[in-house]
Amino acid sequence: MEIEQLQHIATQVRRDIVRMVHAVNSGHPGGSLGCTDLLVALYFDVMHLKRDEQGAAIFDMNATDEDLFFLSNGHISPVFYSVLARSGYFPVSELATFRKLDSRLQGHPATAEHLPGIRIASGSLGQGLSVACGAAFAKRLNGDDKHVYVLMGDGEQQEGQIWEAASFAPHHKLGNLTAIIDFNGQQIDGPTNLVMNNRDLGAKYRAFGWNVTEMNGNDMGDIIKTLHESKNDPEVPTLILMKTEMGFGVDFMMGSHKWHGVAPNDEQLAVALNQLPITAGMSDY
Repeated sequence: MEIEQLQHIATQVRRDIVRMVHAVNSGHPGGSLGCTDLLVALYFDVMHLKRDEQGAAIFDMNATDEDLFFLSNGHISPVFYSVLARSGYFPVSELATFRKLDSRLQGHPATAEHLPGIRIASGSLGQGLSVACGAAFAKRLNGDDKHVYVLMGDGEQQEGQIWEAASFAPHHKLGNLTAIIDFNGQQIDGPTNLVMNNRDLGAKYRAFGWNVTEMNGNDMGDIIKTLHESKNDPEVPTLILMKTEMGFGVDFMMGSHKWHGVAPNDEQLAVALNQLPITAGMSDY
């Protein structure tokens, strides 16, 4: 898909995000907005996914002969739900049920609701990389040549389980695994370097045996290029430090941890939507 088309989809997804969290006065817009370009790139261009003759996504929990994505930092569920809906996993209209009673779109994704596209419950941070390692290992054992992607937060790197998985992947030569860290420097309590300094994450992963690269997570062209290049080594997993701006696309939300988990009020929503015009060929839910 052309870069401009992907950018248009990303704008609409950002509209979805701010409307979803505003409607229930809860949710996590900051990281969702920052990671929008990545998820749009994955689901609309990079990943090999199963689709029917009409182009709608086909969900199979076993994911045989298709690429996999796991969201480890599950609190950014608004962007995940929007991208899944916009790519055909379930009706876009269902986004209006976000965080409401009996909704399949819970605040953190869960498998109990049987929402197509959701493969693990995520929200307890630190677990996604382990799951992705298991899936990548299983694909290799099954002779499945498709790829596994996982997104984590930079604050999440403070979890011990991350480093057990980081040791596992290179040891088992999981070259079919790409891990991505949303490197925005912010977590719920403030800047990551003040809460618990991760120091040089790239050096840490290299020491564990990973290929390490960087990309601008708010530049669609750089994302596409880097994701394709991450699959070049069949025996070494890749870690991408993805530099993003929390709240990207909405000027008053950008760069501050204050919008990690705060919904905009009516006036702020209007300002945000004015900065995110409705995409041609798409519409609000």
